[in-house]
Amino acid sequence: MEELEHTCPQPRLTLTAPAPFADETSCQCRAPHEKLTIAQARLGTPVDRPVRVYADGIFDLFHSGHARALMQAKTLFPNSYLLVGVCSDDLTHKFKGFTVMNENERYEALRHCRYVDEVIRDAPWTLTPEFLEKHKIDFVAHDDIPYSSAGSDDVYKHIKEAGMFVPTQRTEGISTSDIITRIVRDYDVYARRNLQRGYTAKELNVSFINEKKYRFQNQVDKMKEKVKNVEEKSKEFVYKVEEKSHDLIQKWEEKSREFIGNFLELFGPDGAWPSIACETNPSAPAEKQMFQERSGRMLQAFSPRQSPNSSPTRGRSPSRSPSPPWVFNKASPPSSPKAASASLSSMSEGDEDEK
Repeated sequence: MEELEHTCPQPRLTLTAPAPFADETSCQCRAPHEKLTIAQARLGTPVDRPVRVYADGIFDLFHSGHARALMQAKTLFPNSYLLVGVCSDDLTHKFKGFTVMNENERYEALRHCRYVDEVIRDAPWTLTPEFLEKHKIDFVAHDDIPYSSAGSDDVYKHIKEAGMFVPTQRTEGISTSDIITRIVRDYDVYARRNLQRGYTAKELNVSFINEKKYRFQNQVDKMKEKVKNVEEKSKEFVYKVEEKSHDLIQKWEEKSREFIGNFLELFGPDGAWPSIACETNPSAPAEKQMFQERSGRMLQAFSPRQSPNSSPTRGRSPSRSPSPPWVFNKASPPSSPKAASASLSSMSEGDEDEK
């Protein structure tokens, strides 16, 4: 007697190729297909006998919610083989409505999902015993919400009664209907976007007036973007100028302090210049006293003291102020250093007489 063989396809071990179609690689089991319970499937099955899990849907605008549902179906059991049925355009348009993607695009989207081992094209809307037997399906995975369609309150009711239904969880916040709602809500934005990318008004089914309106709005947006860039650059330029001005003022203050310090060090009462003058002049004490007086007056000029609000007035004529005794006559400058020294001595004696 010829030995029966079990030749069910194994789960994909590599992701370098898309999942095959069922009509290209079908399950050809000549051995009896033993029925499994959920408890047996969860305990694990032999490597050559994976648990065949079936999940179906429309999968229009394939998104993360679809992928998460298929991931749950794939990981229900330790050793599973996931078959995904995709309904055709005719069935979908008849029972659910128009789709964005056609059936071939939806088939290809499923083939390139990492959790899918096999794709069944033109899947039935309601699962029949013949279909389950043909593909050796052990369990059907879907969310537990009753799916009313095709005159039935729940198209998975008979699967649940047979103990072949395994629930999965829906992903909140994402669905094909939500994506379409976003597109319809922001239709003008996407129409302008595609016009800007080179699509024609005919391809977008946009009227002539709307096309001109959208193009004008695109130009306005470009101008706004340019103005925004200019404002940002202007702010950056002003900030740099302020920073540089602050640095220049700080450097100027440092140089000013350094200059004043050097000046006072040279010409102050105890500075180097009076000492040099005393060494070169025979009348050193008188010259030193004179330099000290002149330096004191110069220091007072650099940092004058505040005079009291009510200062006593002198009995001098305000129209003419006497010239300081240390100012030389421009018409007759001293002819020699000795004459200059004598002149300075006489001025010092005049100051003492005044006192």
